[in-house]
Amino acid sequence: MVTYLYWAAVLALVVLSLFVGSRMGSTKIGAIVAAVFFFGGWLAYYFHYEQVFVKRFGGVMRISVPDGYRHIGATWKEDNLWVENYNPKTNQCIFTEYSKGNILQGRVIIQDCNPLLGNPTTQP
Repeated sequence: MVTYLYWAAVLALVVLSLFVGSRMGSTKIGAIVAAVFFFGGWLAYYFHYEQVFVKRFGGVMRISVPDGYRHIGATWKEDNLWVENYNPKTNQCIFTEYSKGNILQGRVIIQDCNPLLGNPTTQP
């Protein structure tokens, strides 16, 4: 819901700048200002607000699990999402960070993880 309100505000600024530009006799300047508002709103959403909206206000964010991997879990650390997947071919657990705008992405690889085997049974 918050995401819809954000985009409604961005589109309202775009339409308002086009309207004001046409009323002042300079449609070209109005179009340039509208493009700046739209591009600035898109950049702000992608590099900052997407994860903030999802974490704090219940928005929607889609992440796909790579082919051949199995999803184990996900957690938030501050405003960054950490996702744990398991690669059965290499027997590795891979923690991947999804930061704002995906600029700084951390990755932790644990060798010989075996998370899906469960507790090994001990034999007498």
